[in-house]
Amino acid sequence: MIKPKNLLIVRTDRIGDVILSLPLAGIVKKHFPECKVTFLLREYTRCLAVGNPNIDEIIILTEKAGKISLRKNISKISHRKFDSVILVYPTFITALIIFLSGIKNRIGTGYRWYSFLFNRKIYKHRKFAEKHELEFNVEMLNEFGIQEEVNEDKVIFNLKPEEKSNTLIEELFSANNIQNDKPVIIIHPGSGGSAVDLPLEKFKELVQIIALKTDSTIIITGTDSEKSICSDLVISDKIYNFAGKVDLAGLIALIDKSDIFISNSTGPIHIAAALGKFTIGFYPKILSCSPRRWGPYTIKKNIFTPEIECSNCTRGQCERLDCMSTIDPGKVFKSIEEVFHSQLRRI
Repeated sequence: MIKPKNLLIVRTDRIGDVILSLPLAGIVKKHFPECKVTFLLREYTRCLAVGNPNIDEIIILTEKAGKISLRKNISKISHRKFDSVILVYPTFITALIIFLSGIKNRIGTGYRWYSFLFNRKIYKHRKFAEKHELEFNVEMLNEFGIQEEVNEDKVIFNLKPEEKSNTLIEELFSANNIQNDKPVIIIHPGSGGSAVDLPLEKFKELVQIIALKTDSTIIITGTDSEKSICSDLVISDKIYNFAGKVDLAGLIALIDKSDIFISNSTGPIHIAAALGKFTIGFYPKILSCSPRRWGPYTIKKNIFTPEIECSNCTRGQCERLDCMSTIDPGKVFKSIEEVFHSQLRRI
């Protein structure tokens, strides 16, 4: 059994993937309190790990013009003398960097053509969605003799907004005359394209119902490139379009001030879950995109999938049948009402 003393966790992909790997740090510290835990991340996801009491160091993957530097990253990693590494999300280039960095225990999947670069192989196919992505991640700790069972009611992410970002959001609220006396509902209509989305017209129907039937502040969020689709949802003066106005650190602070977060299957829904917010998500029935594997990992959620009978769903079939359009905004609003009455006790 490996007893890690200086562990590197590699997660160089996107927002949700990083969020679903954060609990690993606390679990390792629980079993090996003296172990130093370092995360290797991309620059834009760095803020997800900042302030986490179980992460001792954050290393940023060196890239230039979108290309990963082999030499610079090997230099950066090798001198830290890690004894173990978990490549939660491996690519050939990151696996090669780790191999050439001389780390003794290299834990990664056994099913890729470059798996020979790992000497501790995990033989589990995630594509069949037999369990949640976070649970798959935790199982990788078995190589250290850690047999930890996590569930949606017992998981710690240690995600916290930075103080400077809290200040920026307070200033943004003040500039828009947003008071703290109403529930805040965030609607995030875009996505990273990893799943099939709820159509914008359905989001618009939902926003109209929420604006008409609740006394709440509705904030639309998205990236700078999503400003246009977000602006289509601004149908009353109680709706604010913050698309492109905050960076990822600011989005964390903004979500922390919300009561309900509504979105497709995308990274920010995992931020909301990690912050303990009630989440409402829209997911297709495609196995690889299913909420069973990629849903927000929390008990405070309502997930909506297409109301259509189908089997062996694929992206092509889902788009051809326009499955996501069968989700009823009226039913979604009823779940929002239930949250207001049972948890927020106001509407």
